[in-house]
Amino acid sequence: MNTQVGRHLAGSGRVVLFGATGYTGRLTAESMVRAGLAPVLAGRSSAALTELVAELAPYAPINAAPTWQVAEVGDQTSVNALLTAPADVLVSTVGPFTRLGAPAITAAINAGASYVDSTGEPPFVREVFQTYGVQAHATGARLLTAFGYDYVPGNLAGALALQRARAMGAVPTRVEIGYFVGGESFGMSSGTKASAAAIMLAPSFAFQHGGIGTERSARSTSSFNVDGKPHAGLSVGGSEHFALPRFDQSVQDVGVYLGWAGKATRVASAASSAISAVAQVPGLGNLMHRGLRSAVGDATGQGPTKRQRDTNTSIAVARTFDGVGRPLSRVQVTGPSPYALTAELLAWAAAMCLVRPALSGGACGPVDAFGLEALVRGCADMGLVPVDT
Repeated sequence: MNTQVGRHLAGSGRVVLFGATGYTGRLTAESMVRAGLAPVLAGRSSAALTELVAELAPYAPINAAPTWQVAEVGDQTSVNALLTAPADVLVSTVGPFTRLGAPAITAAINAGASYVDSTGEPPFVREVFQTYGVQAHATGARLLTAFGYDYVPGNLAGALALQRARAMGAVPTRVEIGYFVGGESFGMSSGTKASAAAIMLAPSFAFQHGGIGTERSARSTSSFNVDGKPHAGLSVGGSEHFALPRFDQSVQDVGVYLGWAGKATRVASAASSAISAVAQVPGLGNLMHRGLRSAVGDATGQGPTKRQRDTNTSIAVARTFDGVGRPLSRVQVTGPSPYALTAELLAWAAAMCLVRPALSGGACGPVDAFGLEALVRGCADMGLVPVDT
């Protein structure tokens, strides 16, 4: 990240990181400190927070040392107390967001502050844009959800692909985004596993014929060319469904696909159909939810080592089509591993919220919030860039 953007300015708001001692939280805290921010690290354990502050202090500028504050996700009052002014920025990595995300975003809305989170859970993303966003308009709060590997790279690639199609004189009406991980096998953090379990049985959504509609998770599949080879992906709800039609109002259809299942993609889609049907049987849905949560366990703060992260790259591919299905443009962006990239993106967004106060409240996509030019520059600073393929 550009440390000049991240430099904490006297008299500006505070950056508060809720969930700082979790796996993604720790990576984000380190990115914030190295960028020159002075984050307030928040979580439920004073001992863990004190230890983390001590670990990070040597990397912080003398006048921008991190501090800590206890807040418990089950205690709304303690979460509200994290924010003291509308200029504050609350970054949340506390998930699963469909179960635990409400207190942080509610606190930000109540304070009229900026809010950024790391969710990749479609139900929560939809709730932010369709429900919390309406509430935020009333208080002036700015909500930036899913500001990590999912789903910033796709927003970046999608906006660039739409821009490229327009430069050709074409009218793009459909955008498709594919997410993939390059390198060796990708290891998930305990938080990612918990989030995956939380959304497996939940309905997803898509943007079709100019509107958001409900559909089951992994309803369809699609294949993308990545570095000369075909890669399959499962359909998933993302922030692109809401944000890209704002960027180009000719867009009538948006498809987002996650390519982690590899050769098992079609099998996973079929299994999703069967699971969804079983979950509709009275009583079985709750049993399945409890079973999934039990299988994932309660472990927190666990994930790939730095060495393991360094073997992976983040990849997003965007392609556009005209009204009769003819391909128009294609953009591929690549960057650091998903977890490293998420930490950098959260820290960058927090810094940008400090130096660019919201003009109006509501739920925003990455381009809505900062403009495409600034997003391109910021992503380039952290190594997320378009590549020629």
